[in-house]
Amino acid sequence: MITSEHHLSRPHARPHASSLLRPVSVQVPTSALALGFPRLVGDVGGTNARFALIEGPDGIPAHLRTLRVADHVNIADAIESYLTSLEQDGATTDRPCAAALALATPIGGDSVVMTNNGWRFSRHALQERLGLDALLLLNDFEALALALPRLRPSQLRADLPRQPLGDVMAAVGPGTGLGVAGVVRTPVGWVALPGEGGHATLAPADDYESALLVHVRQALPHVSGERLLSGLGLPTLYRAVANVNGHAARDLVAEQIVAYGIDGSDAMCAATLDAFCALLGNFAGSVALTMGARAGVYIGGGIVPRLGERFFASAFRARFEAKGRFRDYLERIPTPVITDTLAALSGAAGALDQHVPR
Repeated sequence: MITSEHHLSRPHARPHASSLLRPVSVQVPTSALALGFPRLVGDVGGTNARFALIEGPDGIPAHLRTLRVADHVNIADAIESYLTSLEQDGATTDRPCAAALALATPIGGDSVVMTNNGWRFSRHALQERLGLDALLLLNDFEALALALPRLRPSQLRADLPRQPLGDVMAAVGPGTGLGVAGVVRTPVGWVALPGEGGHATLAPADDYESALLVHVRQALPHVSGERLLSGLGLPTLYRAVANVNGHAARDLVAEQIVAYGIDGSDAMCAATLDAFCALLGNFAGSVALTMGARAGVYIGGGIVPRLGERFFASAFRARFEAKGRFRDYLERIPTPVITDTLAALSGAAGALDQHVPR
C-alpha cells in the first residue's frame, strides 16, 4: 500500500475518461496505480507554462516546450495546445495516460486558483477533459525541491566549493513570485517539504533597508519576501530605492529594471539590483536556519540566472552568512544557482514515480 499526500486521482480502469477524485491520504493498492507511458509533466508559473513528456522509465523529460500563460484562456487549453503541437509536428501521437503538474500556488481540494495569473480550474474536470488515469498536482517549488538531489553540475553554477552537511536541502526562487521549499532524505527516499515561505515577512538588516521597507509599507501593510524579491516585486523595490535615494522613479517593469541595472545605464536600477541581492541573501540565510538546510540552499527562479557575474559579485553571500552567532553554521552551506529553468519538470516526474510506479 502507498499513501498519497499529493492529491493523486485515478479511476479503476482506463476505458473511460471520468474518474472519482481521491482525497488526500487515501491508501491505494500499488497494483492499481501501475501505469504506462507517456506521462505529461508541467511547470506552471505566473508568466510561463512549461510542458514535457516522460516517454519511458528513464524519467527524462522530452519534447520540452514553453507557452505563455497570457496566450491561453486556461490550463486545459494550454495543455491541449501543447499536445496538438506535438501531433502536428509528428513528435508523438500517443496521449498521456498520467500527468504531474507543478503549480505556483497552494494545492488543496478540487478547486485550484493560481496565485499570480488568472487561471483557475477543477482538478476533477481537468482530469476528465484530458482523459487521464492519474493526475498529480503539487506546488511548483515542491517539484523543484524534489529535483535538487538529481541535479547535475551542468544545471548549476556555484561560487566556491563548500562541504555540505546533513540531509536537508532548500530551494529559494525569485521568478514571477517567490518560491520556497525543502527536501529531506529519509529511509524511503527524498521527501519534499512544501510551503509558502515567499509570503513570510521580509526583514531589513540595516538602516537603509529599514528605510526601504518604511516606504513600501505606505502602500502595503504587509511586506513579504515576494513583495520585493520577485518579478512582481522588482518595480516596487525600484520605486523604494529611488525614493530613499532622492530620485524620481520611472515607470519600469521588471525586465527593464534588470536590463538597465546590468548594463549600468540607470543608476537607480543598478542600486535596485544591489538591494535585491542583499535582501535575497538575508532571506535565504533565514530559510537555511529555519529548515536546517545544511546540504544546500539552491537559488532558482528566472531572475538570478540573468544577473550573471553581478550576482556573484553582490552582497548576497555575505548577507546569507551574516547571522551573528550562527555565521559558522552558514559558512559551509553551499548556495548554487540553478541555471536550468526546466529543472522542476524532472522533480514533477520524480513525484509521479513515487505515486505511480513504473
